[in-house]
Amino acid sequence: MKLPHPRHRTARLAGVLTAATLLLGGMVAAPVLAAPPTTTTTPFSTPNTDNCPQKTKPPAPIDSSEVPAPGQPTPAPLPVPVPPVGGTRMGECGVVLPKGAPPAPKDISATAWMVSDLDTGEVLAAKDPHGRYRPASTIKVLLATVALRTLKLDTVVTGTQEDANVDGTRVGIGPGGQYTNRQLMQALIMASGNDAAHAIAAQLGGDEATVARMNQLAKSLYAFDTRAATPSGLDGPGMSTSAYDLSLLFREAMTLPLFAEFIHTEQIEFPGYPKNPKIPEDTDHPGFFVGNDNQLLFNYDGALGGKTGFTDDARQTFVAAAERNGRRLAVTLLQAEVRPVRPWEQAARLLDYGFALPRGTEVGTLPNHADRAAPTAALATPPGPEGGDVLASPPHEREYPGPRTLLMVGGIVLILFLLLKARRVNRQRR
Repeated sequence: MKLPHPRHRTARLAGVLTAATLLLGGMVAAPVLAAPPTTTTTPFSTPNTDNCPQKTKPPAPIDSSEVPAPGQPTPAPLPVPVPPVGGTRMGECGVVLPKGAPPAPKDISATAWMVSDLDTGEVLAAKDPHGRYRPASTIKVLLATVALRTLKLDTVVTGTQEDANVDGTRVGIGPGGQYTNRQLMQALIMASGNDAAHAIAAQLGGDEATVARMNQLAKSLYAFDTRAATPSGLDGPGMSTSAYDLSLLFREAMTLPLFAEFIHTEQIEFPGYPKNPKIPEDTDHPGFFVGNDNQLLFNYDGALGGKTGFTDDARQTFVAAAERNGRRLAVTLLQAEVRPVRPWEQAARLLDYGFALPRGTEVGTLPNHADRAAPTAALATPPGPEGGDVLASPPHEREYPGPRTLLMVGGIVLILFLLLKARRVNRQRR
């Protein structure tokens, strides 16, 4: 028999005693019952970033995941571009909205976020866009971009025990299993498999070489707030990104048709792996189905897909896109919590907000794809004890030759012209 909830039992007891008291004509005093215990929670409030607390680096870690290996130095904070990449307003640290726009949605626990147009690069709205935070598994967007441009998808890879032993979320790679790179990429993007990230990184030269390639690509895209420390997004020394950077990294990945296909895939069959001959009682491990872990894909009209992430230090992270009436918008969340609503629901509210803004509305811009090959942004060192930044040139401003340089070049051209003319005169005299 199912017992009633203690609160209900207390209420019933009080009712019985009260009835007995009335029947006895008030001759017996009713006992005083203690009120049932109540619990209170701290009211939700959106994190305040108006004072730019993460201008140079992410919040302090809560564990030892970012302690450098013995003998390795602690990475210094990344330089800060001055003025900010994307426009003046991208240097603001609070909520950045277009003039005359309605207030941003409520119940957004993400400390930093951004809504942008995938096609035009317009930034529609943001909060602490260049604040530095940890990406968690959303950095797999960067890994996927490197891998999709490097690896052949039909190549078959044999799973290793090292793949199976990685920390964090694993899709289920086993030693001796046979996997195509297509399947590894699907596992990486759909199910955030750190074992898939390890298998992919091994083909790119190992974790260290892969991280170097990821960071090189990030720099070429003007993602100057971003530094990968691991291929998978597990926290490591110096790991960093921003809502602005994650938006442009995702936009770059979405130029790859296979990436767009994989984030939109709901379910795939994934291979199993053979029994371990070293374990007598082990048996063959059959294949299984892998589902997409992005709930926005299943619950938001026009969702194109995205990438989730979580670590203890990074908290909830998220990047995704949706399309309505021919307009494709992306949303990023960093350092979010699951309350008051889940991250995908926060993303849905921000997407609704972006779609409601008129086309052409912007508070900043993402760099054009054509500019990515040769970044020219000048960087400032992190603020010193006095808090001052070193001024530098705008990120997209090219250096033009000064008057002295022009005179020197002009003089050289004039001398060459006179020499050629003198040579022609000599020839005529002969």
